Amino acid sequence: MTVAVLADIVGSRGLPDRIDAQRMLDETIATVERELPAPLQPLRPTVGDEQQALFSTLNQALAFILLLQLSLPEGLECRFGVGIGDVRAVASTSGDLSDGPGWWAARTAIETVHARQQRSIPHARTWIVAGKEQDGGVHTLVDISNAYLLARDELVGAMNERARRLTAGRCLGRTQRELAHEEGITQPAVSQALATAGAAALVEGFRALRREATT
Repeated sequence: MTVAVLADIVGSRGLPDRIDAQRMLDETIATVERELPAPLQPLRPTVGDEQQALFSTLNQALAFILLLQLSLPEGLECRFGVGIGDVRAVASTSGDLSDGPGWWAARTAIETVHARQQRSIPHARTWIVAGKEQDGGVHTLVDISNAYLLARDELVGAMNERARRLTAGRCLGRTQRELAHEEGITQPAVSQALATAGAAALVEGFRALRREATT
């Protein structure tokens, strides 16, 4: 299975400093990449505000996306289209181009999540589409995963920047005491912030994705 990911910046045209936003996004991606196993193709800019990556499993892709969402600074958000399907190299005069059903599915996915965000689910940020050539088991997995992502994005979207930082820290195994020291607050304040934000569900979900990715 190859998992293609397209990402774009939410509201990029309205950002006060597009260049600075790209710099912060690049730095955050680099930080996340240091914490997780390397993807088949790292998340890198292509055209405009779009980024592309390839992962070997869906779990690896979803763990990466969650940690990136939690790590982005206030005012900078991304949308993610995840496509499951074959990806192939197409020769061109400027080098090989990556193409195939995986990328087509990812394009459909990012268009879908954008439409959902614009209409009835403003916190929606991630969607998965499987290529038509994938079997019924993959399509069932996609349906279940999309249901999880709707709830996950709702929790992340309701968090303030500190709650996201704390949740990211817990995902990576940092203790509440360590996080309290970094934030300059008490450990009970960290505990309360995490509980109020519903972080425990995100942390356990992240750990489940990582267990699956390493087995």
